[in-house]
Amino acid sequence: MDDPPDVATLIDGLVADNEGARKYAVFKLQSLLSDPSFADAFIEGDGLYALRQAVLETTGNMQAYAFGSLDALLELDMGWDIVDGAIIEKAVSLAVTHPLVNIVRNVLTLLVLIVSRPLSNSRRQSADVFGFQAIKPALDKHPGFLDSLVQRLSASDHTLCANALQLINALMRDAVIHGGEHEWPKFIKRLQDLGVIGGVGMLMRGDTASDPSTSLAAAILEFQGLTKVLLRKWREVRVNVELPEHKRALKTIHLLSNPPPLALDAHGEPHAKGSKKHHPEKWRRLGFETESPAWEFDETGYLGMMDLVDYARRNEDAYRNILMEQSMQAREQRCPIARAALSVTLILYEHFEIEDASETEAYGGGGHVRSVSARGGRLDSQANVDKLYRPLLLQWGRLHTAAVNAFMRMWKAAGAELEDFFKIEEVVRIVVERIVGAANRKTDVGKVEDELRSVTLETARRWQMAGMDEVYDDAWGPHLVQVREQLHQESLQFMKEQRIRCLLQGSWFPTSSPGVGASWRYVRLSRNKRWLHYQDFSTKGSHEPAAADLAEKLDLNMVTSVDSNVSASDKPLVNGLANSSSETLKEANGHDALQASQQTTNTKVTILGTLAKPPKLSLPSSTHPNNDADEESILLELFPQTSAAASEWLDGLLMLLNQQPITKDTTRLVEMMEDWGVRLRMLNLRWEDVDWEALEARVTGTKVVERAVPSREGLGGEYYYGMAEA
Repeated sequence: MDDPPDVATLIDGLVADNEGARKYAVFKLQSLLSDPSFADAFIEGDGLYALRQAVLETTGNMQAYAFGSLDALLELDMGWDIVDGAIIEKAVSLAVTHPLVNIVRNVLTLLVLIVSRPLSNSRRQSADVFGFQAIKPALDKHPGFLDSLVQRLSASDHTLCANALQLINALMRDAVIHGGEHEWPKFIKRLQDLGVIGGVGMLMRGDTASDPSTSLAAAILEFQGLTKVLLRKWREVRVNVELPEHKRALKTIHLLSNPPPLALDAHGEPHAKGSKKHHPEKWRRLGFETESPAWEFDETGYLGMMDLVDYARRNEDAYRNILMEQSMQAREQRCPIARAALSVTLILYEHFEIEDASETEAYGGGGHVRSVSARGGRLDSQANVDKLYRPLLLQWGRLHTAAVNAFMRMWKAAGAELEDFFKIEEVVRIVVERIVGAANRKTDVGKVEDELRSVTLETARRWQMAGMDEVYDDAWGPHLVQVREQLHQESLQFMKEQRIRCLLQGSWFPTSSPGVGASWRYVRLSRNKRWLHYQDFSTKGSHEPAAADLAEKLDLNMVTSVDSNVSASDKPLVNGLANSSSETLKEANGHDALQASQQTTNTKVTILGTLAKPPKLSLPSSTHPNNDADEESILLELFPQTSAAASEWLDGLLMLLNQQPITKDTTRLVEMMEDWGVRLRMLNLRWEDVDWEALEARVTGTKVVERAVPSREGLGGEYYYGMAEA
């Protein structure tokens, strides 16, 4: 490998008459000058002015190399002595007009370094003006510079895009910090009018910026952080109606509302033109609380005023129609549009975490994006980039408008009144979190607007309840798991007792499959729970048979398994309850119980076992195991009339044999009691506060006897008793 040329040779090459020597010198310099020791030697050898001459007088690739060499020096915070008006004007001129990409890339980097330098920890000794003010004279000569800069964001060269965005970021930073209270908003608006939001948004959603190793990814993230800085600064600006700009904004809100005629004088005529009098509800009509609306922007600042003006402009017709429609309603039923718009501003402000300084603190202290991108190692993966990019943040105005319209729809759908404002506000907050929060970096803002436009109040309330469950789970999760487990076991024990009670009560069953005969079988569990007594009858009796009439019996010690197709039954529960007595059937269906019981059914419960008695009353599994003594055979078949009766007998037999219930009916009831138990625990109710007779009736399906409402002498008719929530 050839040794690099010495400093003196390169300096001589910069001023040589031979074009090849000059080109070789600037080509080598752009890589060598990144070494601080070489840069010191270059400056000591009076190379700066030779480099300045190359920057100003060369063309084509040679000029690109010259600018690259100067950039390398400035990166080390060296060589600033030759950066003057001529260099800056040359750079701006080339950035606007030159077609060669490598020249434009390097001149944009130079301008980034110039604009960013006041924000860096430089050891600058001169009193020269840097920052935006340094390039402003050149920009005045080239008024199309900013327009061309924004257009560079759509260039096919990714490095050129990154350099252009870096310069935009540097200009925004400098404008915010040094631009003055009234100057920086004008500059930012000018950039926005040129389409910078659309250009950066396109880069965010594109595949080019998904590579976290590129300078473009870091520049995009910096622009996003600066957007948060701008939103925060706009909020910090207090609304002052004496300022012409703020006064114009309020006037715009008023005029776009299609205001009614001026207040009438004593003769019933409008006040003369030029009169200071105005409608007595000029501002309250628009949704403000008073006729002095400035203080109502205290929380949102000038950001809220901007959003309200933007909403009125984007929805001029709808804005007027809503106000006209609401003017016909009672005051309490009107949705205060201005107040709703300011509320949505705060909702978006919180959603995008504008106050979070972690994303923007790296950009306030200066240094161009190359130094920023190396901080913290945040752009370390594809997933990290997808998570950090928030292109919807750049569409603040459109999101605000869509969310305000959603607020109005929710208000109307809920039939809300003024006292319900905070409830609707919370619903809208949840809607924004769900819809905007679920969008990824490739989601188009139009899709988000459509979802905000179509979401219903019912959906929003369902999300609200789900959110409450998540909060409870986070706060009470470990405790609730323990409580639920305890209540689950208690509920299972309760259902076991209830199901076995159904077996002890006994039931009538047809003796064959549908379409075969009409004989009946009555089955009842013995009091000692060891036998199933049953007997076949030619007709179904109106009374329960006596124990002496049940000649047949089945020893439950012989039972090895219980099988059923109850889960496939399509017959619904009677009245939604787990009881199949003739009285319940009669009350639920409104016709004679005997006629109801004659219906055929496909549901079957099969009791299987062996003739040899096992040593214990137990059932290894609900399948058909092979025992050592004898093969399993059918001991008894039951044909329940309903799925409820099948659930009682199938799960009752299983639970009697210390097995878990398997039917949906029983599982549902266990879960219902478990859920009730959790709610009672959370409400901290006393045992005596619960109507346990009604609870048991709800589970078993028996009729609840209504009791008189307790009262005391001396109480008025409006006295009532209610269970207070915790």
